[in-house]
Amino acid sequence: MSEENNNRKLSEKGAGAILEAFITYRAEFEAITRQAKIRFTNREWHAMRADAARRLDLYKTAIDEIETQVRSLLAAQSQEKKVWSAIKSVYSGWIAQRDDWELAETFFNSTTRRLFATIGVDPEIEFVDSVFETPPIPAESEIYRTHNGSVPMDELVEAILTETGLADLFQDLEHDASRISQNIGNHLQSKGLSPKIDHADIVDTLFYRGMGAYIIGRLHVQSGVIPLAIALLNENDGIKVDGILLDEDPISILFSFTRSYFHVDITRPYDLVRFLRTLLPRKRIAELYISTGFNKHGKTELYRELLDHMTQCSFDQFEISRGERGMVMIVFNMPSDDLVFKLIRDRFGTPKKTTRQDVMEKYELVFKHDRAGRLVDAQAFEHLKFDDCCFTPELLTELQREAGQTVRTENSSVIVDHAYVERRVTPLNIYLEEAHPDDCRTVVIDFGWAIKDLAVSNIFPGDILLKNFGVTRHGRVVFYDYDELCPLTSCKFKKLPQSSSYDDELSSEPWFYVDDNDVFPEEFRKFMVLPQPLREVFMSHHADIFEVDFWRQTQAAINAGELTPVYPYNRSKRLI
Repeated sequence: MSEENNNRKLSEKGAGAILEAFITYRAEFEAITRQAKIRFTNREWHAMRADAARRLDLYKTAIDEIETQVRSLLAAQSQEKKVWSAIKSVYSGWIAQRDDWELAETFFNSTTRRLFATIGVDPEIEFVDSVFETPPIPAESEIYRTHNGSVPMDELVEAILTETGLADLFQDLEHDASRISQNIGNHLQSKGLSPKIDHADIVDTLFYRGMGAYIIGRLHVQSGVIPLAIALLNENDGIKVDGILLDEDPISILFSFTRSYFHVDITRPYDLVRFLRTLLPRKRIAELYISTGFNKHGKTELYRELLDHMTQCSFDQFEISRGERGMVMIVFNMPSDDLVFKLIRDRFGTPKKTTRQDVMEKYELVFKHDRAGRLVDAQAFEHLKFDDCCFTPELLTELQREAGQTVRTENSSVIVDHAYVERRVTPLNIYLEEAHPDDCRTVVIDFGWAIKDLAVSNIFPGDILLKNFGVTRHGRVVFYDYDELCPLTSCKFKKLPQSSSYDDELSSEPWFYVDDNDVFPEEFRKFMVLPQPLREVFMSHHADIFEVDFWRQTQAAINAGELTPVYPYNRSKRLI
């Protein structure tokens, strides 16, 4: 047999093994995703959380297994790029017949990057850009159903609710349809529009997350398109409509980077993401993939966007981000971009006792946890490569001095072995210095709700300092400094002991024994350096945060298995 035939057979075996591993992964992913409807119908909330965590583990397991398999299959040729170039070519031809070809390309990239630990990108063995400018095969059907608006609005909405497949479980479907219809009518009237809907496009599957299910679609009216999201809850006596969202901003918050990923039973992610983009035009394609559960391909899209952005280095450079310098992380960004990069320092300042491994485990905890709309999602990247002209001299010096274990320079390149990439937010302390007083009052109240939302989701921030929280463009307070974060149930909340003398009170060191997990809520006042009258505003809404009882009661509820809902929309959007 000729060498050419041997190489062809080897490349087909390699491509076949990777494709088979991808198909297996997708089948397992889809099986867990389809369970969401059952979980919601049966109110199996703890099982839903377990499914969400299990689904996040699938990808790494699949890549671990295919790495072992192809190393054995290719043996001595497992590190030959010519072989992998041929495998990529065969693989590309085969995935052209799939509805999830873009996910398949990312899976291939993950395999080669694991084997080669590629620095930067290598187009010979990676799909740096998709080989398909447009979908390689047409969709068999639309991902949405179209409802004609010629019928009365109540009937239109009732048809939308009925087609969820859950109509028999509603407490009062007709009443819910009437309330939704009234809200839509009021919304159109507030916009000066006729209450006439031409037609409605509704995604042909529900979006499940936590204890909620969501109908997602768009309403076509005389002036254009109105986005639509209908929130469903399943209570003891049945399903009810809990909220309706009819503007881009609240729906953007629903799909926020501070939320866990949706479970959406869809076979053609490309079409779903493009549909969602018509509702949320300011959302990145990457963010929409991530929010709908395809986070690995979301990272691919994010990296492609980053590569495009790097061409602007001649007038836009990475610089140290605004805010107080962290003792654990170096944070930097480009002024024109809304992403930040976070690198772990080589050494941590006093009094930090954590380690690099501890910090990485905290980020992994956040990745798998219910983020409750308050924890910023961080995507981990490895072996990034940039031109050194992309960095300001001050930042480059800081990286070389403080992160030498992570960053190195070679010729005219800067190589970053590990970084977390997040959406940029305004540090809370800076926001309160610069924003309008009315906005500051609103944000200070939300700051307290952020702490409480984290608490009921079993997260204690550790350091409740203003600089560790941020404000999104929607005015929501989120937490982003994870090095002291821990499960709330691991803490021991205690009252401060009474001092025996005035000298004890003046001492810079505690006069009593403090264990590692001991927390004294009374001391939070020292860390929340809020100016008057913002301190009074905070105390009028959230004084219980400084009391032991709040924290112990929250712990007791968690330990008893109670799940407190954290709604991903404002109270004003609820139909209560």
